[in-house]
Amino acid sequence: MRRTLHLVVLVLAGSVAVPAGAITPEAQSRIEDAAAAMTRGNTAQAVASYTEALRDTSLSNDRRAVILNDRAVANVRLGQTRLAIEDFNRAAQLFPEYAALYNNRGNLLLALNLPKEALKDFDRAIVLAPGYVAAYNNRAATHLKLNNHREALADFTRAIKLSPQSPAPLAGRGRVHLAEGRPHAAARDFTRAAAADARFAPAYRSRAEAKVEAGQLEDAIEDYSRAIVFDPNNFESFVLRGHAYLAFDNAASAIKDFARAIEIDPRSPIGYQSRGLAHGIADATDDAFADLNKAIELDPRSATAFAYRAHVYKLGGQIEVGSKDVETALKLDPGLPEAFWVKGELEEAAGQTEQAIEDMKKALALKPSLRQARVGLERLGATFESRDDQELPGAGTGEWRVVSRGARFFAVSNEYPKLRVPLEMAGEGTPRLLEWELKKPPLKGIGVLRFHGGAISGAKGAEEIEMAAIVDLVAGTVVGIEPQKQGTKIATWTWDEGKLTIASLDGVTDEFVLRNVKPKDQPVAGAAQPQRRYTSSEGAPGWAPWSDQYGVPAQGGGGSRRPPPPRQQQKPKTLFDLLFKF
Repeated sequence: MRRTLHLVVLVLAGSVAVPAGAITPEAQSRIEDAAAAMTRGNTAQAVASYTEALRDTSLSNDRRAVILNDRAVANVRLGQTRLAIEDFNRAAQLFPEYAALYNNRGNLLLALNLPKEALKDFDRAIVLAPGYVAAYNNRAATHLKLNNHREALADFTRAIKLSPQSPAPLAGRGRVHLAEGRPHAAARDFTRAAAADARFAPAYRSRAEAKVEAGQLEDAIEDYSRAIVFDPNNFESFVLRGHAYLAFDNAASAIKDFARAIEIDPRSPIGYQSRGLAHGIADATDDAFADLNKAIELDPRSATAFAYRAHVYKLGGQIEVGSKDVETALKLDPGLPEAFWVKGELEEAAGQTEQAIEDMKKALALKPSLRQARVGLERLGATFESRDDQELPGAGTGEWRVVSRGARFFAVSNEYPKLRVPLEMAGEGTPRLLEWELKKPPLKGIGVLRFHGGAISGAKGAEEIEMAAIVDLVAGTVVGIEPQKQGTKIATWTWDEGKLTIASLDGVTDEFVLRNVKPKDQPVAGAAQPQRRYTSSEGAPGWAPWSDQYGVPAQGGGGSRRPPPPRQQQKPKTLFDLLFKF
């Protein structure tokens, strides 16, 4: 799904050179007028006031460059891209040492889908101001867009070290982990981003995506709801929560979310095609076809809309018509997992069981979080074991063995055929299982699988990483994957009745409520669905063993844990917040 790019122009105090020369009272008054107009949202008036200020012929080159930069930012907000580029270019000629203008121009180039050109500007901004957090963050986002994950991880980590309480680089690094197939590591960074700014909606939305990938649907829905509270008009949040509701077999709530998404953006086919699928599942066939036909009208090349319409045909028993639509979907997008899922559904309805199993496995290989395909396989009496699985000899322990699929690794066991434990690597190398431990009541059904998570370059040479996956065998899910050891640093795990508290390597406390346990004088009623809560120590930037690989020291563990700082009342936004909020 498309993500909106925002112009980021934060300058940390002292990190970017700014002019200190004199300025006439008239020009200063115009600049203040422009700033006030921007605060009021009157961007056109701001441009006019900046233009008046530039008429002062006594302005020094550096002062004129700063005003041109500010006018360029205002022009971007007005959609005047050409004028903005002209102002940025003129500012660069007048004051080539002004890092902020390269950062801002880079963001505009990125928004114009010119990432390679944007990189040059971010590089220049960082050379001029090595402590410029926004430039590191923006360069990282550009690398992520270019699928340069290693470079993106390095820049986000550097930004986090420079500004541990800034949520944006934490959330950005989480996006890299998510793109690399590490949803549990991603969730850790998103959690820290939310702790840094409790109103930072992208952190909740992204953490929800990570939880969907990890199979924690109920928690994902809660996070999407939090994101919507802080950003109630975000189209993407409603669409994503709607699909989470569908995966949770709640079509009625999904329909409401998709309807709200359509209200926000009635020209997007995504809302219509999603609501069409939900209507079909809810047996509202006429409404389903109306929405799906509208989606195809808006985007005749929407492979997803054709796939969903094929599914609605299948639900109505029109197998041949549905097959034609799914063929169209695969022609438009040969790698669409939803199309393979629906194709499997159609083949199952036609009695072609083996082919149905094959196509649903293809769907899951492309998108492991596609619950409908997994449910379809279970209905057919099959389990998902990709044809591409390769066993790693000598890497297992006991009944567990290690398999790889592409660049990802999983622990599997014949005793738990429906469970695949992702082995998220924290460093270079391949995983090796170390120990499998089953907990006793009241944590019956909880297991901990420890594994070698790779090696990184530390201050004294290579440091081994040990990870631990917390598994709920009752729910059939992986609750979390935590760093257990890095070199000589060891996390402290405390088991208390139905709860696990981990004093992590970075000084952050992670808490997992695994079982609801009644007081000791009452019998235990049974296992509850796992839930997860976090409490973060003040100022902790997040565990990042990867940072050592890029010259950024990882935060050490140990020491006392301070409680999180009290939540302060939300302050009114200042002009600096509106123009330069990171």
